[in-house]
Amino acid sequence: QVQLVESGGGLVQAGGSLRLSCTLSTRTFRTSAMGWFRRAPGKEREFVGAITWSSSSTYYSNSVKGRFTISRDNANNTVYLQMNSLKPEDTAVYYCAAGDTIGAVSSTPNYWGQGTQVTVSS
Repeated sequence: QVQLVESGGGLVQAGGSLRLSCTLSTRTFRTSAMGWFRRAPGKEREFVGAITWSSSSTYYSNSVKGRFTISRDNANNTVYLQMNSLKPEDTAVYYCAAGDTIGAVSSTPNYWGQGTQVTVSS
């Protein structure tokens, strides 16, 4: 049984930082890639970025590139989303996801976390 547990959301002022965590219960061939998504109020789900367990190479949406950083801790089956220079438009529910590849997780993840709220005030 694969479960993803996300934490670290909260309220932050514009320009501030937050780090989200996502812990994966089981690493399998179907969780080789980890991704982050967000859904802002009244908007569609948006892909944020992704990483694999076997490589530190990352991929980011242009909307967060240069501000957000994805990293991983293989020993603890945990991936992180470090969010810096936060803007009010970053306000959203953030979800972690797992899939077969970077490409697959960015579009059709196999598993989803429960989500954590990030609110950026102006």
